[in-house]
Amino acid sequence: QVQLVESGGGLVQPGGSLRLSCSGSRDFFNLHIVFWYRQRPGQEREFVAHITRSGYAYYAGSVEGRFVLSRDSAKKVAYLQMNDLRPEDTAVYYCNQQGIWGQGTQVTVSS
Repeated sequence: QVQLVESGGGLVQPGGSLRLSCSGSRDFFNLHIVFWYRQRPGQEREFVAHITRSGYAYYAGSVEGRFVLSRDSAKKVAYLQMNDLRPEDTAVYYCNQQGIWGQGTQVTVSS
């Protein structure tokens, strides 16, 4: 059974950085696009970014220029480097692949 596990969330001050990880359980992970979504308090889940098997990344306008996606095939991990964080980035962040969701990791941006 394919599983995705997110990690790396936490509390950070505005302007700070965090790096989230999405770990896959099988080689399947390296064959498909990895998506990141977030769900802000009281809002619908929204698209953040995705990265293809070859490493091409696409970002939502709200995070472009601040967030950077990468992936390590040997480790079966996708990383979401989040820089210049803002209070409006506070959310639970999820990764998704082929319709499978991780459990999410909480990111809180607050002074």
